[in-house]
Amino acid sequence: MKFEEINKGYNSVFKPHKLSLGLVIPIENYAHGATPTMQQHLERVKLAEAVGFKAAWVRDVPFNVPSFGDVGQMYDPFVYLGYLAAQTTNIALGTASIALPLHHPVHVAKSAATIDQLSNGRLILGVASGDRMEEYPAMNIKYEERGERFREAFNLIRNAQKDFPKLETRHYGNLNASLDILPKPLGKKIPLLVTGHSQQSLEWNAENSDGWMSYPKDAYSQRQTIKDWRDLISGGSKASKPFMQPLYVDLQSDSGFKPEPIHLGFKIGSKYLVDYLFQLQEIGVNHLAFNLRFNKTDISHTLDKLGDEVLSKFH
Repeated sequence: MKFEEINKGYNSVFKPHKLSLGLVIPIENYAHGATPTMQQHLERVKLAEAVGFKAAWVRDVPFNVPSFGDVGQMYDPFVYLGYLAAQTTNIALGTASIALPLHHPVHVAKSAATIDQLSNGRLILGVASGDRMEEYPAMNIKYEERGERFREAFNLIRNAQKDFPKLETRHYGNLNASLDILPKPLGKKIPLLVTGHSQQSLEWNAENSDGWMSYPKDAYSQRQTIKDWRDLISGGSKASKPFMQPLYVDLQSDSGFKPEPIHLGFKIGSKYLVDYLFQLQEIGVNHLAFNLRFNKTDISHTLDKLGDEVLSKFH
């Protein structure tokens, strides 16, 4: 089955039976601390676009939670994507992911549609229920309510893309068709990808989302995960839906360097990385976002090497 045509970014990144490649921002090594420098961040995003990466992904980390150990790109995801939208042309701009219970969904809907307009339809909105327990009391939100809040926020964002929507919620107020939320997205809707299970059943995610973001697993387990997901979709949809995952990579100068495990990824040479990516493509992964946080070699050189020796195999 084909994927639904939604917007420029989604349509470019997700192709049935094909693997595309992206990058998690910040595009730098900060293995020994939670905070990146964000130096040369714009130059590296532009270089990523130039060498052929299909998407750049920012994260939603409202607080520095020391036990989490990673503050992402630090900048507000929507403000930062607005900046990147003005500085790039073709690369898709994604969130991985907005923790919906920690934000009012009207603000998320308006921000997302704004980025979609300013980027000429390149936004992909990854969403999640959030998993950093310390953040919830700081926002006066009950951690155990995050699943219900996620569903309500998700549905409100979906409905906000209609004209003068009507919707009642327990946590976020009511839309009574006397108010509208502007702007609207360029395409038929904002593509919404659910991260993990987000406190929902896989059936709910398969029915309501436009795709699934999950985590690296061994190939056998990931194949079964994707099969379970696709089986649910094929039962009630005319179109299939994509699956994506991240991967931490420490790319070696020696292309023949055999893979060694690191946190959620590999220390690896490009030859073995290509073989691994073809394996992921074969089991149904449609997009993979490299995270270079633990990459020890020069980042610009790494991006060029990935472009020449890896991306070129997946055009």
